[in-house]
Amino acid sequence: MSAVTPRLPPPRRPLNTGRLLGQVLTYTALVLLAILFLIPYYIIFRNALLSQPQITAFTWTWLPIPPRFENLRAILEDPTAPMLTGLRNSAIIATVQTSGSILLASMAGYGLARIPYRWANQVFFLMLVTLMIPGAVTFVPSYVLVASFGWINTLHGIIVPGLFSTFNAFLFRQFYLEFPSELEDAGRVDGLSYWGIYRHILLPNSVGIITALGLLGFIGSWNAFLWPLIIGQRSAYWTVQIVLSTFLTAQTINLPALFMGAAIAVLPLLLIFIFAQSYIVEGVKATGIKG
Repeated sequence: MSAVTPRLPPPRRPLNTGRLLGQVLTYTALVLLAILFLIPYYIIFRNALLSQPQITAFTWTWLPIPPRFENLRAILEDPTAPMLTGLRNSAIIATVQTSGSILLASMAGYGLARIPYRWANQVFFLMLVTLMIPGAVTFVPSYVLVASFGWINTLHGIIVPGLFSTFNAFLFRQFYLEFPSELEDAGRVDGLSYWGIYRHILLPNSVGIITALGLLGFIGSWNAFLWPLIIGQRSAYWTVQIVLSTFLTAQTINLPALFMGAAIAVLPLLLIFIFAQSYIVEGVKATGIKG
């Protein structure tokens, strides 16, 4: 019988202490930054379930024990602050404004990037110039124009001026400039027009950038305050941000209602961002902008 050679264990790799230390420091920094970013949300939801004396007390209360869920019922039943109306108006405005802005911006971006015409560069240059004009400069002319149409105290008076986004059109143009032209050539062979190529080829392949810009636009429309405040002067047209401002006056500050309303207003955006943050990153990468 032949002797059996014992199998030796594989040699251990030397421990890279520098790499391990770097990983520990990286994760420690990420945890600390995550805690810093989460502190405002903790304060919002904590104060939403506390009473006014507990919020203003000199002693800090870490957890709302017992939680005051009656704050939620009080804010929903308050006739002077129509929270449900504000939520409905904000949802309508943000949804219609975001979808319309994405549609118009994608069409403009496709036209600037793929449809050849004589004044394409000049039109694109004029669009870029508008990005350099502060919004405060165009606020009054926009109000005068909307008022001349009789759109004060209407939802479309709030929605329509926000449908046109030069920044979104610019990003769509950058995305379509990098789009493979072979797919468009194949569409032309099949008899598609420019509109057919845009509808059947480009839009289905633009899900990433549409989702990213749509989410960012929805968040911006949901959080808008000044323009809806000026146009929607009646309580029936208030958005959720305007309703929140009613709890903060020169005479009184209803802190439990204010924080409960803030928690209700921020919860949809928080859920959307948690489940769709990967699309935001992919969409920014897809625009071709390199930092």
